[in-house]
Amino acid sequence: MSMARPTQDQCKAWLDGIRTVKHWPKHGVMFKDITPLFQNPAYFKSMIDTLRQRYEPMKPDVIAGIDARGFMLGAALAQAMGLGFVPIRKAGKLPFETISEDYTLEYGQASIEIHIDALNAGDKVLLVDDLMATGGTMLAAVRLIKRLKAEVLEACTIVDLRDLGGSALLRGEAVSVFSLLAIDSGDDTH
Repeated sequence: MSMARPTQDQCKAWLDGIRTVKHWPKHGVMFKDITPLFQNPAYFKSMIDTLRQRYEPMKPDVIAGIDARGFMLGAALAQAMGLGFVPIRKAGKLPFETISEDYTLEYGQASIEIHIDALNAGDKVLLVDDLMATGGTMLAAVRLIKRLKAEVLEACTIVDLRDLGGSALLRGEAVSVFSLLAIDSGDDTH
């Protein structure tokens, strides 16, 4: 089974589309802002096309995206693949009965939730978010999916901040991880 990977030209273009916002959301954080990638139709389409080519052979049942930029990526990919989309949201944002998981961010504490009926037992779930940092949010989402008796096919992001250890954390929990781009948190983007 061939797994699509981005070309060097695509990676360079996408990296050029990421900007670094210093000291946001708090002092000392070098925030990697991927919203310019969504604003550029060619970049957005090429990211979705690359991910679709990678994941169609895996035959996921559903795509789950993490609040909030994971919604943009996940919903677009779900539409491109003809699949449903499940939001995993910050606490208190979903209207129906939920289960929740607490986790530690690189700059604080938080909790995420999923509807109790969002997945069926045995569903193969592709989990997406914009960026992998320390892995706390993604690992909490994995735990939510497993609590609903579904299977995580892979955790997917646009950017992996490899020096922050999130990918290693997930792999240590036997979760497959894929990112379109892998950089260090201190790497200078625009």
